[in-house]
Amino acid sequence: MKIVVYTISKNEEKFVSRFVNSMNEADEIIVLDTGSTDKTVAKLKEYGVTVYEKKIIPWRFDTARNECLAYVPEDTDICIAADLDEVFVPGWRQTLEEYWQKEKPTRVKYTYNWKLDEEGNPKVTFLANKIHSRQNYHWQNAVHEILVSNEEEKEIEVPITLNHYPDPTKSRSSYLPLLEISVVEDPENDRNLHYLGREYMFYRRYDDSIKTLHKHLNCKNATWKDERCASMRFLGRDYEAKGFLEEAEDWWQRAVKEAPYLREGYVELASLYVRQNRYNEAYELLTKAYQIKEKSKSYINEEFAWDDSFYDLFSLAAFYAGHYNEALFYVKEAINLNPKEERYQKNYELMLPYTMD
Repeated sequence: MKIVVYTISKNEEKFVSRFVNSMNEADEIIVLDTGSTDKTVAKLKEYGVTVYEKKIIPWRFDTARNECLAYVPEDTDICIAADLDEVFVPGWRQTLEEYWQKEKPTRVKYTYNWKLDEEGNPKVTFLANKIHSRQNYHWQNAVHEILVSNEEEKEIEVPITLNHYPDPTKSRSSYLPLLEISVVEDPENDRNLHYLGREYMFYRRYDDSIKTLHKHLNCKNATWKDERCASMRFLGRDYEAKGFLEEAEDWWQRAVKEAPYLREGYVELASLYVRQNRYNEAYELLTKAYQIKEKSKSYINEEFAWDDSFYDLFSLAAFYAGHYNEALFYVKEAINLNPKEERYQKNYELMLPYTMD
């Protein structure tokens, strides 16, 4: 069975060694470099990687990835699209081959740890699906590009893990204009509308974000409740940033109703209530959120609903609502998850006397 990893690169020399060592279980690694001015190309070639060079003008991620995919040999059985800041957990090939030979899929889902903490523990995890057969696939969208099949797919989940170690210095400046292009090209693409609304929010262009997120929610294709819930949560953030707290509360309430199986909506609404000293309401919401034990396997899940900040918020709501023993329990959980945060220890010492008879 022939397995090929393919990717694009630009000025990523510091990732080359780690990337190649992770991907060398494949039969070949193919890289399309799109204009590096550092030693990326030279280092890749030193490791025996097949490198092609081409500048993509105007820049589009889908064009670049399609150009790279075109270099993958036609007799390849499995194609793996990865980036240089990603690393497979060793032993992935054997598992992938076993599942591929048994199930004969056209596409594979796998665990993708998008963000890890300093100790290497996953903080944001979801299922990605960029492993595919050689034929009938192409990339689409100028940014946040997706893999599209020309024929009916058979997709399976395989227990392999890809970890993401992003470069925090890398610019995202091209994302917004590329997203705007994507929406112009396909105004009924619900995913792009969601991404664009989120990007406007990140840039504090709240009016543009509100307008775009409303378009997403009104899009006939926007039926995935997880993503709809996220758009509603972002609208809550937009309206709060503009000082419209009633509207913000309304959208966070809608988010909870849209996807009551997700923690995130409860937590964002509870955060508002804590800021407004509405502790009993916050406590009730966080109690419901705590009962949700499984994190979504989609990209929608957010760390604030699962990390130490969740337990910190819960401890404060419980304490000021008069549930002192619970408050102490939750602040202990926050300390266990983040022992370096001194405020948690101070809160523990403050709450402790209230639990004593």
